[in-house]
Amino acid sequence: MLLAACGGSQSPEAPAAAGGDETSGSAEGDGAAATDAGETRELTMQLGWIASNNQLGEIVAQAEGFYAEEGIELTIEPGGPNVDGVALVASGQADIGQLSSSPSLMLAVSEGIPVKAFATGAQEHPYTYFSMPETPLDSAEDLAGLHVGTQATGEILLDALLAANDMSRDDLADFTAIGAEITPLLAEQVDVWTGWLTNTQQLNQLPEGHHQLRLWDAGVQLYALPYYARTDLIENDPEVLEAFLRATAKGWQFAQDNFDVAIDHLLAAYPNLEREAEEEGAQVILEYVMAETALADGWGAMDPDVWQAQLDLWDELGQFQGEKPALEDIVTLELLDTTADARQVR
Repeated sequence: MLLAACGGSQSPEAPAAAGGDETSGSAEGDGAAATDAGETRELTMQLGWIASNNQLGEIVAQAEGFYAEEGIELTIEPGGPNVDGVALVASGQADIGQLSSSPSLMLAVSEGIPVKAFATGAQEHPYTYFSMPETPLDSAEDLAGLHVGTQATGEILLDALLAANDMSRDDLADFTAIGAEITPLLAEQVDVWTGWLTNTQQLNQLPEGHHQLRLWDAGVQLYALPYYARTDLIENDPEVLEAFLRATAKGWQFAQDNFDVAIDHLLAAYPNLEREAEEEGAQVILEYVMAETALADGWGAMDPDVWQAQLDLWDELGQFQGEKPALEDIVTLELLDTTADARQVR
């Protein structure tokens, strides 16, 4: 149904070394000029997962003609376990990418891959720890003495949570790497299970009165669904990315205002999806896309302090193989600044 988080129910795409700075299907130039001339600029957006309600805004922007109004023809390329989206964007085979979680981008940049984040899809990360009704989980300290089960990709997130709260794995009863299914928690094989709050199909199996603790609320604030592009595209052709941001923001606003129509567009684009599941998941993802930060600073907004805190924590955890990236190496706020009026949420 929904994509996996970094450390979520499935493994996200792993950053891999890639080179090249040629843009596939996109010659350098002025995107606004192409629009004025009546020309269409082709853009490819590479995902790390199979598209579903996480791309609701983009699908709406396509169907309602918002991209066409900006002179853009957007192609959304699906990903999967064997698709390295960062490498495809860095090598010019795609123009824009989207990652499940912000640490993947930081790690890619630390390896010398020339990409930067220029907006984020979800204002807060929905990655969460879940426990059964008899096991309170109101704070990180409640993990002490518990048997925690998480996916292999979530191991670093557990370490980050513990470090942010002056704890270590010694405070846990045990840690077990488990799969994507919630079964180990329901069968009481583990005390705590991890996943995204948007993964409603799994969470609907939990009994009434279960407990949940978001990673965000436990002191580790990551971004979900960040958009990124090659640094040369950001520097040499910002107009086309600005056009993308304006149209995509309009798509998400339309989805919020016209939910049933938005789901119709999604199912028309991807007929294999189930309406009930996508409606339920889309309602949750909209809460994160249109969260408090978006209401204040517009759709796609990012806080540099949030990024810096992530950088510092991942450095503390020894996650960077090379030198710790600087904030300006991994994120640019210029495109958000130049599109501020168009991104305002009503």
